[in-house]
Amino acid sequence: MNASPFLPAINGRLPFFSPFFSPTEADATDISPEARAYVLERLKGYRHGRSNEPPSERGTVVTPGFHGGATWSGASFDPTSGYLYVNTNNAPYVAGLKKRPDGGYSLAGYGYFNDAEGYPAIKPPWGELIAIDLNSADFAWRVTFGEFPELTKRGVPPTGTENFGGTIVTAGGLVFIGGTKDEKFHAFDKSTGKLLWEHKLDAGGYATPSTYMVNGRQYVVIAAGGGGKPRTKSGDAFVAFALPNGG
Repeated sequence: MNASPFLPAINGRLPFFSPFFSPTEADATDISPEARAYVLERLKGYRHGRSNEPPSERGTVVTPGFHGGATWSGASFDPTSGYLYVNTNNAPYVAGLKKRPDGGYSLAGYGYFNDAEGYPAIKPPWGELIAIDLNSADFAWRVTFGEFPELTKRGVPPTGTENFGGTIVTAGGLVFIGGTKDEKFHAFDKSTGKLLWEHKLDAGGYATPSTYMVNGRQYVVIAAGGGGKPRTKSGDAFVAFALPNGG
């Protein structure tokens, strides 16, 4: 199986976020028996199940889809540890072809492959935050990133969500990121991936945050515009947080 062009294979293993993986029946969602049955029935009509499956007239399932794994938001690097921090998406798409009058083919379109309720058709996690140790070419840690509160209430463990907006890492040992469809802003321990703090924004923070100093006090700010590709409610705020002195 070939490695992703976005990020290299780690110790010869294909990263979870390769864009060339086409799921098998074993990869179908397991958040409920009903969701799994629906997805398995739909899979019968699509081309799927092998790596590097090309688009097709019947439609080909591709994972992580056209918004993943790592997106245009980029990553952040901590020179003291050698860790690269990157958030990834794993939402499958269906890509189709149509035959042209000249005998060639054109892209007919692409769209999400979801279950009947609109959740991604494969097993979670659907979003992750990952630290890659560039000294050893291995994962230092990886955590599920984001949740759907309505699924949590039903007893489904946090699934992660699609996320748009990158990370920053600070000298104080924190990784800050918004991005998730639950509209939260987060701070993680840069060494372990432990979630240390989160705050619900008025609209999604689908942007990479920034940090700055004023009179010796450190602040972190994020654009909370919502809307866009995650299709959550829109907003128009820049939200800044002051870190404790010495943070």
